[in-house]
Amino acid sequence: MTSLPAPLRWLHSLEWRRGFFDWARSDGVTWVYIFKVLIAGFLTLWLAMRLELPQPRTAMITVFIVMQPQSGQVFAKSFYRFLGTLAGSAVMVFLIALFAQNTELFLGSLAIWVGLCTAGAARYRNFRAYGFVLAGYTAAMVGLPALAHPDGAFMAAVWRVLEISLGILCATVVSAAVLPQSASAAMRNALYQRFGTFALFVTDGLRGRSPREGFERSNVRFIAEAVGLEGLRSVTVFEDPHMRRRNGRLSRLNSEFMGITTRFNALHQLLERLRSHEADHVVGAIKPGLQDLTELLDNFSGRALTSPDAERLVSLLAAYKEGLPTKVRSLRARFQESAPSDAEQLDFHTAYELLYRFVDDLHNYAQTHASLAEHSHERELWDEPFTPKANWLACAASGIRATFILVILGSYWVATAWPSGATMTLIAAATVGLSAATPNPKRMAFQMACGTLIGALVGFVEMFFVFPLIDGFPLLCVMLAPVIVLGAFLSSRPKYAGVGLGLLIFFSTGSVPDNLTVYNPYTFINDYIAMIIGMLVCAAAGAIILPPNSRWLWRRLEQDLREQVVYAISGKLKGLASRLESRTRDLLHQAYGLAAGQPQVQRDLLRWMFVVLEVGHAIIELRKEQAILPVHPAYAESQPWRQAIRVMGRSLVRLFLQPSASNLERGLSAVDHAISQVQATDEPFAPHFDTSALRRVKSYLHFIRTSLLDPQSPLAALNPSGPAHAS
Repeated sequence: MTSLPAPLRWLHSLEWRRGFFDWARSDGVTWVYIFKVLIAGFLTLWLAMRLELPQPRTAMITVFIVMQPQSGQVFAKSFYRFLGTLAGSAVMVFLIALFAQNTELFLGSLAIWVGLCTAGAARYRNFRAYGFVLAGYTAAMVGLPALAHPDGAFMAAVWRVLEISLGILCATVVSAAVLPQSASAAMRNALYQRFGTFALFVTDGLRGRSPREGFERSNVRFIAEAVGLEGLRSVTVFEDPHMRRRNGRLSRLNSEFMGITTRFNALHQLLERLRSHEADHVVGAIKPGLQDLTELLDNFSGRALTSPDAERLVSLLAAYKEGLPTKVRSLRARFQESAPSDAEQLDFHTAYELLYRFVDDLHNYAQTHASLAEHSHERELWDEPFTPKANWLACAASGIRATFILVILGSYWVATAWPSGATMTLIAAATVGLSAATPNPKRMAFQMACGTLIGALVGFVEMFFVFPLIDGFPLLCVMLAPVIVLGAFLSSRPKYAGVGLGLLIFFSTGSVPDNLTVYNPYTFINDYIAMIIGMLVCAAAGAIILPPNSRWLWRRLEQDLREQVVYAISGKLKGLASRLESRTRDLLHQAYGLAAGQPQVQRDLLRWMFVVLEVGHAIIELRKEQAILPVHPAYAESQPWRQAIRVMGRSLVRLFLQPSASNLERGLSAVDHAISQVQATDEPFAPHFDTSALRRVKSYLHFIRTSLLDPQSPLAALNPSGPAHAS
């Protein structure tokens, strides 16, 4: 075979290495995770058997539940699993002490407890949710078998805590020691890449090259990243002291990123409205100021923002911000030479007010990003954390569903005295808890049932035809490895995560031998039938009893979104902007997931978010302006313009609580009246003092008006006058 020339050999080796590294960053990470699951699972099983724990499989199941691709996620999940296990064990001992002689009262109390824990899991939706899940089904898993022997309940709880602690210890050691994947490294990479994507998004938007679908798709991505990074930040606290010292700045950075996306969305929406109304004269007057910012951000778009780049961005933005007022005055003087109308002047001032706010927030974001290079920094002092928002009805529905399932299955067990009824009930408690924090619990429970069925078929063959023929722990590992590899692989794929989880957990529950193995096919088959029935009941309940992906919940979450405008009007002003951002985006993130497969619903929810954030931030800025006004007769509380703004606030509350054509008309009239009152105050006082504060107030009022008239807004369907009314 003729050898390749040296340059071709070099290119061939370079392509091979590039391909290998691409594989290592994608599928390679999955196979490393599977390899670590095998090591941690077998190490835990061996130690549990050597220590003669009553149920080694429980320790092994703990590994499968807490194991994650990144070590920080393992630490966080293990921490909350341990807390949840302690809480569930304590409640179980308490209930056994109260109702050991009364099965009905015990099952009723247990059902209520599992319902409360499931509602808590639906409320938090992160690793803290897992603590609630464990608190619920640990009480069922320990308490139901202990009903037959109440005197052993305390020791059963102690053994379970020890078994889970062993699984947690092995999982964390293996995750941290064997080819560790750091959550902090993932977070740093996400932060660096995120700004380059956003800068490209901004430059395309300012040049008018961002179609509506692409604009909405990018915003959905930014929302998911903001919520995801908040979860990742809470994980890195467990893992990395370097990131722990920067925890306040990371929280601040996420909050500021949400702020700059909202600021730019507001500016982009205004520019799009002007372009759609063919206001070329105003767009041409605004364009020179936007062009400078576009050219500045071109240097950073589509590339990672490293610490030196962040320092350079800070200095460039500081210079741009310093020269912006002079630039605006020059452009305004030139613009006024063309004798623009009052509406055109308002559009000009509103655009540059939004631009200045955007640049100011962008400068703050760049400063916080640059400060991450230092071990300690004054920007670490941040007391405006991400504030999640959940719908209490959705959480209550999850709790009610769980309580109903436990009552029905527990009653069936008591009525029939089926020996595997306890297994059915406790598996249902585990399934309903594990699926509560997912957008589609019905699908999750059904997938877990499918995984359990696969585990039952494979487990029957191994338990009764393979295990009796093998001798020693190494051969046991060889027989268990293919099932564990398949389950871990499926659980790493979001589409089949439920199947993988069901296969791993419930194959281990029914088919992994204990220290004293009992080969009883009758019990084996009954227990697996009970497991599958319990999961199918959970799936049916998720589809019938207040299903979370139904129309009623979308409407409730949409109403919660609209109510954020009321929160902006009435909430405490300190930190209100960041709370509005996080609450609104968290609500949309939940609603978007629940409305999967319903693109029109998702689009409507996203557009409600836009109008809520636009109007909400404009109201907050109005409140801030009024809070810092100097002492002057023009700014007195009794002035008609301040009273008109209060009336406008009440009209907006009515509009967003009950959207209707009449309320929209009333809201627009109130905004128009407030603008006219500010204008009437501005003119007589203008010769005597600086009216820039009133000009800013007028700009925010005008922006609220254009937001309410946006043809892309959900409110557009309520506007009987159509786009013509906007003129």
